[in-house]
Amino acid sequence: MAESVWDYPRPPRVEASDRRIRVEFSGETIVDTRRAHRVLETSHPPVYYVPLEDVVPGVLDEPGDRTTFCEWKGLASYYDVAAGGKRVERCAWTYHEPTRGFEVIRDAVAFYPAAMDACWVDEERVEPQPGGFYGGWITSDIVGPFKGEPGTSGW
Repeated sequence: MAESVWDYPRPPRVEASDRRIRVEFSGETIVDTRRAHRVLETSHPPVYYVPLEDVVPGVLDEPGDRTTFCEWKGLASYYDVAAGGKRVERCAWTYHEPTRGFEVIRDAVAFYPAAMDACWVDEERVEPQPGGFYGGWITSDIVGPFKGEPGTSGW
């Protein structure tokens, strides 16, 4: 059954997901978990946050030189990802001190699917949310239109 991103709440909600979440980078699987949480926000595809301990050790580097602020979740810190001789800057993020209601994603990691070789929900390869700023994961059971598509900057 399809989920419309227009049925997601604002402010967003966070919920546990037991779906299999995988992230591939530089020919390696750097995440394989069924312990993710997803954040659901109006007009955005879900963003999956995986426990830090479910990320392969050594692939994340937190340079500490970039943060952004989310009105709902608080201050985000960014990671570079390095594996297999390849490195991409600021392609994953976390909330070390999330705001009230989002404590379950403290130190969990979200990945921009466009910067990875592939991201998977169960056995389905994810399509990245349009635009360079957003990190939503689009699967066949998620319908838009999505924030980030052309003409959506005022949403």
